Order: sequence, then structure tokens, then C-alpha cells
Amino acid sequence: MAQEGEDVRDYNLTEEQKAIKAKYPPVSQKYQYLDHTVNVQLHAWGDTLEEAFEQCAMAMFGYITDTWTVEPLQTLEVETQGDDLGHQLSLLFHFLDEWLHKFSADEFFIPREVRVLNINQRNFKIWSIGWGEEFSLSKHPQGTEVKAITYSVMQVYMKRSQKFL
Repeated sequence: MAQEGEDVRDYNLTEEQKAIKAKYPPVSQKYQYLDHTVNVQLHAWGDTLEEAFEQCAMAMFGYITDTWTVEPLQTLEVETQGDDLGHQLSLLFHFLDEWLHKFSADEFFIPREVRVLNINQRNFKIWSIGWGEEFSLSKHPQGTEVKAITYSVMQVYMKRSQKFL
């Protein structure tokens, strides 16, 4: 049984992974996973569009491994561009797809944290940075592989009071 303040997921971690997790402060977690018949579906939120995008990326990586066991030893900048006139869906799709590409095809980079530096909604561009390290099965607990990003049931909601260009 978990003791007060202990994360139930910690039972599957090695002592080294627990030590890394304890070494760095927790990162904000504003996301949850939803039941879906075939794929994983995630729900993320934030006080700003930037924070909501950050949380989507971290939800994706949190499905792959326990990101709290990742050390922020390197930085990686990701710039991407959407193609949907005035719509955030393509920007979110390309943002997640580019981060997934950095993990699965390019550099095997797994972030502990992702920050969106800027979203330019006129030119459909997003600039972001991640702090993390190269993924290693000997160091990071194995979750579930994310093969691709899809538009299936993808939605972006904003409060009526928020205005974006």
C-alpha cells in the first residue's frame, strides 16, 4: 500500500530511477488519459494556449515513460509550422508530430519538460524547447510506444474571454 506522499507508480521503479525522480522538482501535470478503443486519447489543459500545448506534449511523453525519471541534461529546440488557416489543430498536430519525431526517429530525445516559447498564429508557427536526455531502456521505465499523431477527435477549446491572433 502506498504511504502518504508516495506515488503508486514508484513501485515499478528501480532505486536509481527513484533517486533521479527525487532529485528534481515536480513538473506541473495538467493532463489525463481517456479510455479509447484502439488508441490513447489524452486531455490536456492550461491557463494559456502555450501551456495547453506544453501539457499535450508532456502527456504524450508521459505515456512513453515516467518523465519524472528523465534528467534535464540537454536542451532541444523544436520549431514547426501548421498549415490550417487560422486554426490551432494543424499547429498542435505538427507540434506533437515534430516532438515525436525527435524521440522516435531523430535523436531519441525524451524531455522532462517542454516549454512553448512562442506561438505565431498569423504565420502558423510555434517555437518550443525541451529539457531532457537521450532515452534509454536501462534508465527509463518502458511505457507504451506512440507510433503516430492523428487528427482523430482532436479538439482545441478556448475560453470565450481569450483572444488569439
